Order: sequence, then C-alpha cells, then structure tokens
Amino acid sequence: MSDEPSDDPADPATQGGRGAPRTLAEELRSRDDAALAALLRSRPDLLSPVPGDLTQLATRAGTRASVVRAVERLDRFTLQTAEALAVAPDPGSYTALAALLAGPPPDGPGAPDEQPPPGASGAGAGAPPGEAELRRALRTLRERALLWGDDDHLRLVRTARQLLAPSPTAPSPTGLGPTLAEATGGTSPGRLQELLAAAGLPGTADPVSAVTALTGLFGDRRRMAELLATAPPAALAILGRLEWGPPYGTVDLTAPSPPVAWLLDRGLLVPSGEGTVVLPREVALHLRAGRAHRRPEPTPPAVAVRREYPPETVDATGAGQAHAALATVEELLGAWETEPPPVLRAGGLGVRELRRTASSLDTPVTTAAFWIELAYAAGLLASDGEADERYAPTPAYDEWLRSPAELRWTRLADTWLTGTRVAGLVSERDAKGRTLTALGAGLDRSLAPEVRRRALRLLAALPPGAAPDPASLLARLAWEQPLRGGPGDTSPEARGAASGEPRPGGPDAGTPGTDGESDPRTRIARWTLEEAELLGVTGRGALTRYARELLTPEPELAATGAPGAAPEPGSAGTPGTPGTLGAAGEPGPQPVPDPAPAPDRAPGRAPDLAPGEGEHGALTEELGGELATTPPSAASLERAARALAPLLPEPLDYVLLQADLTAVAPGPLTRELSAVLGVLAEVESTGGATVYRFTPASVRRALDAGRAATDLHAFLTAHSRTPVPQPLSYLIDDVARRHGHLRVGAASSYLRCDDDALLAEILADRRAATLGLRLLAPTVLASHTPPDQLLTKLREMGYAPAAESAEGTVLVARPDAHRTPRRTPPQPVPDGPPTPDRALLTAAVRAIRAGDRAATVPHEPPAAPAREGGQPGRPGPHAPRRPGPGGARPRPTGQRLGELPRTTSAETLTLVREAARTGAALWIGYVNAEGSASQRVIAPVRVEGGFVTAYDHTSDAVRTYPLHRITGAADLPDQ
Repeated sequence: MSDEPSDDPADPATQGGRGAPRTLAEELRSRDDAALAALLRSRPDLLSPVPGDLTQLATRAGTRASVVRAVERLDRFTLQTAEALAVAPDPGSYTALAALLAGPPPDGPGAPDEQPPPGASGAGAGAPPGEAELRRALRTLRERALLWGDDDHLRLVRTARQLLAPSPTAPSPTGLGPTLAEATGGTSPGRLQELLAAAGLPGTADPVSAVTALTGLFGDRRRMAELLATAPPAALAILGRLEWGPPYGTVDLTAPSPPVAWLLDRGLLVPSGEGTVVLPREVALHLRAGRAHRRPEPTPPAVAVRREYPPETVDATGAGQAHAALATVEELLGAWETEPPPVLRAGGLGVRELRRTASSLDTPVTTAAFWIELAYAAGLLASDGEADERYAPTPAYDEWLRSPAELRWTRLADTWLTGTRVAGLVSERDAKGRTLTALGAGLDRSLAPEVRRRALRLLAALPPGAAPDPASLLARLAWEQPLRGGPGDTSPEARGAASGEPRPGGPDAGTPGTDGESDPRTRIARWTLEEAELLGVTGRGALTRYARELLTPEPELAATGAPGAAPEPGSAGTPGTPGTLGAAGEPGPQPVPDPAPAPDRAPGRAPDLAPGEGEHGALTEELGGELATTPPSAASLERAARALAPLLPEPLDYVLLQADLTAVAPGPLTRELSAVLGVLAEVESTGGATVYRFTPASVRRALDAGRAATDLHAFLTAHSRTPVPQPLSYLIDDVARRHGHLRVGAASSYLRCDDDALLAEILADRRAATLGLRLLAPTVLASHTPPDQLLTKLREMGYAPAAESAEGTVLVARPDAHRTPRRTPPQPVPDGPPTPDRALLTAAVRAIRAGDRAATVPHEPPAAPAREGGQPGRPGPHAPRRPGPGGARPRPTGQRLGELPRTTSAETLTLVREAARTGAALWIGYVNAEGSASQRVIAPVRVEGGFVTAYDHTSDAVRTYPLHRITGAADLPDQ
C-alpha cells in the first residue's frame, strides 16, 4: 500500500489516520459542524443533492464543474495565492508560498550579493502581501475545500491544480512555464550531459540526476547569478522578454542565433517542439526574484470619492428621478394600451417600434429599452397571446396605478435589483450573430443581480452624499471576482508568440485581467450606475438614504446569522502562528480585520463601511454571502417606501389655465385629474411642470367619451386656480355645438343628419369619393365603408360626427385600453443553486454526519429468535449484546464496512418495531420502485399496515417506506 498522500477521498488506506489529514475527506471529517456549514454555504452546488457522507462530499468538491465554479468566485489575491500554489511543489509549505508571493528574504539561503540578479528586471512589482492578507487567502481556500493540509503540507485539490498549473495547451496565469524536469522529459541522456558541461557542472551517471543537478543550479540564486553574469547582453534581453510570460517563443532550432544558442546550450531555454522553445520555471523564478506574480494585489483597491454633496441634495435629486421614472413608465404603458406594438415572429419588439417608443418618450433608444424591460420584468407589460400578438399592459398595471407612488417605486426598484434581464444588451449580437431585441430572448445574465447589489453596497460604504469615481468602483468589482463573467482572454497563450526571437508576454501575466468594455461583469456594473441614476436609486451619483434601506438586512437576521466557520488553526490572530513574509518585513502574526469572504461577497466590505451605519455596519461574515444575493425583504421595501414618501411631491388637484388654450400642471396631478385631463387635452411638454394644450380634436375626444359641454365647463372651473379663459370656453361650446350633428351607424354604415343641405355638401365633396356614399333619403346617406373608418374620414374632412347605436342613441367612445390576460412576471434566471438558509444547512450537515457514521462505523448484526426445543441459538432481539473492543458492537460475519445490510422480513420487522418503541436510529437498505438501491439512516415513528413512517436523516424529511422494499436493517451505535 502506498504511503503517498492523495486527495482521493475513497482511499481506504487514508481513512482514520492519525496526525495530519492525508486526504480531503479526512480533513473534512475533522471539521466541526460550523465549518461544514460554511463550506456548503460558500459552495451551494455541493448540496444538489445532499451528499450521502463526507467521502461523497469530498469527491463532489473535487469535480471539475464544482471547482471551476468555486475558483471563479475567488477574489484576485486569493486567486493569486491558488495560482502560486499550483506552480509550487506539491505539497508546498507556507514559507515557500510566501516567497512566491513576496520574493525570498534578502538574507535567505543562497542570496546573492547583488540585488536584483543579472537578467531580472524587478520592475512593476506590486506591494508584497502581509501576513494577514496571506492568512486570509489560505483560510478562504481551506474553507471552500480548495486547499487542505497544514502549513507544512499545503495541497491544492487536484482538479484546482490541474486548472491553474501551466501546460502547453493552457499556460498558467502567472506566465510561468513547465519545470525543467517536465520540459526535458524527451531529451536524450547525451544532450543532458552536454547541458551539464556547458553550465560548468560535473557529469552524472543517469538522466534523473542530471536534471536534478541542473534544477539545483537554477534554484541556487548565487550560482545562477554567476552563470548569468557570463551571458551575452542579447541573451539576457531574450530572457527579460520571456520573464513574465508567455514562456514560449519561436526560433529556428536548425540555425539559432548566437544568443539563443548560448541559452539552449546551458538549459536556460529548452526546445518544446518544432521551432519553439520554453523558459523553464526555475529560470523564470530566478529572473523574477522568486515571485510568481508581477503585481501581487493583496488588498482591494479603494473606491475613490469623486465629489461630495449634502445628503439632502442627493435625496431630493434621487426623489425627483424616482418621480420621473414613475411618470415615464405610466407614459409608456399609457401609449401602449391604446396602440399596442406587434410582437415579432421570432419574439421581441421590432427596432422600428423601439425607435418610435423612444421618440414618444423623448429618450435615447437605450433608455427606452431599459424602461420597457423594467416594466416587463415587473409584470406590468406582456404579450396578449392573440393571433395578432401584441404587447400591452397587464391587469397588474391597473393595480400598480392604484398604489401610492412610493410603493410603485419600490416595486420597480425591487424588480431592477433582482432581475436578470440586461437592457444594455439590446441591439447587440449574440454568439450566433443574431440581433438581441427588447423583450426578446437572450437578454438574461444570471450575474446581473449580484453585480447590482454589490455595486450599491460599495456605494453604501462611502459617506452619505459621496459620489464615487466610476473607474475606481469598476476596478474594485474587478478585483473582487476577476474570473467572474467571462472576461476577455488575456492569458499568455492568447497573446501568442512571434517568429524569430521569443516574443514577450503582456505587461502582467500574473492574473487574468479584465478587458474593459469586453468584460460582461464590468459592462453590467457600468450599466448599473447609469440605471440607478435613471431610477432614482442614486442622486448625482451618490446613493440615496432611502435606497440604502433596500440593502440593509433584517435585524433578526443580523442578530442570529447563519452557521459560520470556526477560525482555522494557525490563522491570523491565533497566537503562535508560524512564519512571516520575509520580503514584506512584517513583524509577526497580525489580526485579520476582514474575515474570509462568503461566495458572493469579496473581502474588504466590512472595513469599507462608513461610520454611523449602526448595527448594519458590523455585519458578521456569516451573513456576507447571503446578503450579497438575497432580494430585499418586505420589511426592507416598506422602510424604503416610508423614507421616500416625504420626498415625493404631493399630487395636486388643480391646474393653471392660460389664455393660449394651455393648462400648466405645476406638479404631479391626482389620478382622477390626470386621467380626465389626458382625454380633454394633449400633452405638449413635460418636466418640472407639465403643459397641456386644448384642441378641437381633444375636446371632441372628451365629448366622445360621454361628457357634455356643461360637464367640461364645470370640471375646468373646479380644478383651475385661474379663471377659465374665454377662448377655451368658446372652443368647448363650438365643438359641442357641432358634435353629434352627423350620426354614423351600420349599414355597412350610414350617415344621418337633420340638415339635408349638410348631407348634400358631403355628397358633393370630392374627398368623400372613396366612401361610396349614396342618398337613401333627404336626411340619410349610406356607405359601404365600416362605421369606424367613416367616422375617421369625416373627422379628417373637418366634421364632428358621432356614432350611434341601432336604437339611435349616441355611443360613448372611451379610449380603448387594451389589456392582456393575467400574466406571471418573467422569473430571473438563477446563477446556480441558491445560497442555502440556516435551516437547510443545519439539516444537510446533520444528514451528512449521519450518513458518514453509517458508512464508517461498524454495525451490529440482527438477532435471531432462539431455536425450538430450547437449544441455544443466536441471541434474541432483546438479549444483551456484547460490545466489541472499545465498546463497539460487532458486525455480522462476512459483512464489510459500509455494506448494504441484509436481514429477513421477520428480522427487519422486529428491529423496526423496537426502534419505533425506543426512538433509536436504524441503518437500512432500501430499493425504490425503479429498482435503485440506497442506504438510509431513519428514526422509525410508527409501524402499521406493512409500512414504516420514519424521520429520514439522509433527506431530512419524514417519509413512509413499504416494509417489503427494505432489504435489511441494522442498529446504528451511538458513536
């Protein structure tokens, strides 16, 4: 049996070992319940479904999909730490890792007299990390089961090492290449001896010792400096160009230039293929002064304040934007309820309709798309589903209109915070080259809610009234999760290599960078700042005080929290923490101000919180991940509404009528006044005050809606702070006098009027030729045109006809408000499994512990009744059971550890009844209706009718099992 440590969780040789854990499963088994809960909270995909035991949990934590998801959620420095571990020996030590991140101490073993060594640029190095930052990064990796082992045996999970370690097809983000042993794997023994001789080393007896000797030379800083001191300047320039990656370059190996030949002869460059060479990792580390990254970034970049405003100014500006947002949504849906736009055959809103809507709202196309998408996500807008499918308001829109303004705003803000549809993508193209349309498919981005909430939390961390510098805020978000959202490929491989001399890498091969606008996460963050200003979440770039209420947790949640991880042994703040970073010059262990980050909250938020935030400024780490993605609660929305309500202008029940046939509304109008005035007049301009204009067409529209001239006069008198102008009274009376003089009915249609001269005038009008009019009687004209078209044409000719019913009464024509059937708002696209709550975590840990105990603890064989005749037989079900060594009850003969129990039906029934009577737990084998066998830990409650009702510890639920499907049962010792 091999003694080589492995992260294979199923290796029986490593189970139950003493001392340091030898597998990831053993390390997980040593954790307490709080630490397991922290792991499951940070990696919720491990709960789908709940693992049967800790071995299964370790196996699932090492799968590629789960590791990729966990690595994507690391902050930049934690990722840099993992990348350094991936290029370090396995297992690595804390001291070696510290040297990779900060460089070796100047007085360390083999340190050269000259600093930096020849050929090492040493330029562009970032600030070396301190003890606290490195401890935090290691604690994060341990908590998320990406790293295990003590400080002397640090091991990345095998899958994580494979993802981050360099290979010919996927170079490391550090820009380092393969080790010398890997690079010379196909080199002949004779060639290795030539390399030793050229490097001034004695010959060896075998290739392995030759590679070991060269590796020792390249790892000795003093001897390596002496070797490079003899190098031609051109050779040093080549090494400098390859120093930070990519480590591969193209050369003519058949006739290399003298500098390249000098490097090849000494193994400082190694052929890696036809016409390509590679810089061995040991050589690159010497050139870098031992650093794995050019710019370590142990601390998050600060969010700079661009300008500060009085908080009252910010709130007033934001409230004005909030009021404008409500008015824009009402205007949008008010227009679409009378003229609903069609749905494209492929789904979505056509470009022409989008531009028409933008023109009517007097906004850019991108802004119009945002309002359309927001109304759609809030459930206020949907397609009607008819044959001639169109978009129209839903019945929920009417309910929304009846709500107070502050509640209408919180509904929009909540929808925006939690929605996954990104309006900024409209008019762009997807991966297949298809144009993305508003209300169409392809606009969902699951990371959008997290980015929005995180961006607002960074704004909330600033002092009230402080507007951030957008570039610094975007840089902070990029630091927190640099791999999240699919940034542009800036790896060394993507940059490629040129022919001739080896091509250098980019300015920083240390970590994958973000490619500005091509990074989806950065683009969503930029759109977040713009949309927050439109919606009134921010005012003049600063977060409003009422919007902060949307981000504060529930007091009871902040007080109780979720199960958290206990401090890791040897973590910062623990007495006796070994080691410091030599180059950093840290005097020793230091406390970590910000605990390890939860999955959806990068570190650094707690120190950023502004003073005066009370209990919300000291959120525990256990809440970090949940608060980053949890939508606002009903209480948070209510608090935000209460804070916003006093800032919104009070609705007015009056207008100011003017002599030029206009009415000025100096503020928002009441719902009743706005509805009537919207029919009686045309909106001429909007802004701080809305200007309405009265026209013959608008007055006729009000008369068509069933109002008489006297009603209109009374309405204007009651709702005007100024006298009704005489021109307006004349306009109403003039239109009312002509209104209904002509009557249109259905023949196809007919035209009736008591004034036969007027009918004769219409009949003789050339403009009426298309109506097909003919005289039926002196006061009646018939037409083959439908009544609605006849009404429209006559109004275009300057007449004021009215429609009448079959009984001859005037039909009241109110505006046609189109509504869809009731529709469910679109559901946000989840970004993987949701963050588990406290109850689920507690149940999951309990089930995993029970399953692990069932799989690893010896089980007692079932007892059998005594044989007939009083002959001695197997112990009966109630006979005392003899414990085994150490108090453990013996397993049945031939039953292996973790084997599915097998008992007869009578034995199973006896054990189940006894467990139901005593409340004990049983380990059972069960076969479901599909024939799938499984092991379960149950606590029987009732046995009757051939069924057993029990609490299933594995699924944390009460279930009923048919007894004939239970293959066997065994007692579960309390160990």
